[in-house]
Amino acid sequence: MTSGYLVNFDTRELPREKWDFVILGSGIAGLYTACTASWAGRRSVVLTKHTLVDSNTDKAQGGIAAALGDSDSPGLHLKDTLGAGAGLCDREAVDILVNEGPQRVRELIAMGARFDRQDGELALTREGAHSRRRILHAAGDATGAEIQRVLNEQVSLDPLIEVRENHFVVDLLVRENTCYGVLALDCREDRLKVFYGRAVVLATGGLGQLYDHSTNPEVATGDGIALAYRAGAEVMDMEFLQFHPTVLSLPGAPRFLISEAVRGEGAFLRNRYGERFMPRYHELAELAPRDVVVRAILKEMANTAADKVFLDLSHLDPEMVHSRFPTISRTCAGYGLDITRDPVPVAPAAHYMMGGVKTNLHGETSIHNLYACGEVACQGVHGANRLASNSLLDGLVYGGRTVERVAGLPPAGGEYPDFCCRVLSDPPAVDEKQLRAEIQAIMGKYAGPARTADGLQKALAFFERWSGLEGCRAGGPPEMEVRNMLQVGQLVAQAALIRTESRGGHYRHDYPESRPCWQKHVILRR
Repeated sequence: MTSGYLVNFDTRELPREKWDFVILGSGIAGLYTACTASWAGRRSVVLTKHTLVDSNTDKAQGGIAAALGDSDSPGLHLKDTLGAGAGLCDREAVDILVNEGPQRVRELIAMGARFDRQDGELALTREGAHSRRRILHAAGDATGAEIQRVLNEQVSLDPLIEVRENHFVVDLLVRENTCYGVLALDCREDRLKVFYGRAVVLATGGLGQLYDHSTNPEVATGDGIALAYRAGAEVMDMEFLQFHPTVLSLPGAPRFLISEAVRGEGAFLRNRYGERFMPRYHELAELAPRDVVVRAILKEMANTAADKVFLDLSHLDPEMVHSRFPTISRTCAGYGLDITRDPVPVAPAAHYMMGGVKTNLHGETSIHNLYACGEVACQGVHGANRLASNSLLDGLVYGGRTVERVAGLPPAGGEYPDFCCRVLSDPPAVDEKQLRAEIQAIMGKYAGPARTADGLQKALAFFERWSGLEGCRAGGPPEMEVRNMLQVGQLVAQAALIRTESRGGHYRHDYPESRPCWQKHVILRR
């Protein structure tokens, strides 16, 4: 296992702590898992590499899907999810999601989550590929921030939960396919520490920072997938990355997501000539599955020699638009756009990882005592293309289910094995910032929304050129992040090259059709 470590260390020389749950990540999956563990009387430590609010959860706009409306049902939610997943969803996993989801959302409401209401009832909206209005939202388009607020308050008041900010997890401590804990760098003290646990839970989120054009925060560098893969865990469906169709595209402006709920409320997509084009591509027009909308946008951009298309809300009630989308309205206004009048320039950007660390229906990975939930995990619920607003629900449902397997074990204590690694060499001189930018450029060019065998082989050749870093010590968090990005970028390109078809979020120019023989999963293991 020595090649799995990024630093030289000996656990006998380091501060050590023992916990029931060691949870990596402070988004909805990690914090809800900690809450569920506390309700079972178990102690958890939550390690996050920056602050408590640096997560995709906090940035989520659209909402959380749950069958709570009178005209809705878990069966309809299941049907929509399976339809979006393009034949690769695990039906049992989806069944659990849609049936357990409503109760998990009610628990959030009981905690104090203030979802928007109309006439005393939950105000539900519709997004792409949903057959019913089932999306709960908060403060119009700040749903994730509201969920993050509630969970932050919950964990801050819970004596069984401790949150350690600025703790970068270097590696998992694994022996004979059993995970005993993690090695982490306390960035405030610049000191390595060991956290042993009855269960280690990966809730580290996605890998959107592999791409220059991404809706993800800076922290989304695929750390959890890289940790698990280095330790020998199976990863699955790494080729299925979802690109969000409508991300603000203005010179000098950061990539800012324009929620799918905007199209759910009736906005149109138009090309540079003002033509509405989505009805030509799908019967659901702007509410088609995301992969369909992305490819339609890319085709319109190519046909019109443009680098963007436009969202048109001018036919909608201005008062409704401003009240329903206050964050989007304010942000665009800061760049001189009145979204009730001006076409909003948008283009696709990397958004969500459908694949990840392979788990069963209780979050168990192929390594004993190692669990995963949320975006880092892949139990098959999203298939080849995630249904809009199922991600937050996934974090709740499967975050809670990870606790069920551990709740019956004895509390943390006893002896844990020692680990050491003193064989890594000094690294060559590397400009980590430049290397990060090169990774993003390579992934965007060769492993973006449309791929070819030739491009993917070029991407893999790039990653192979940097493989020598594996046996070298990393100097600090920036270097560790880049090592993780190299690892997960290679996994994405490798899986995408293996799957010789187009399905969901994976599109190959050289294999543009779906093939029945590929209705199966690509599983990679070190």
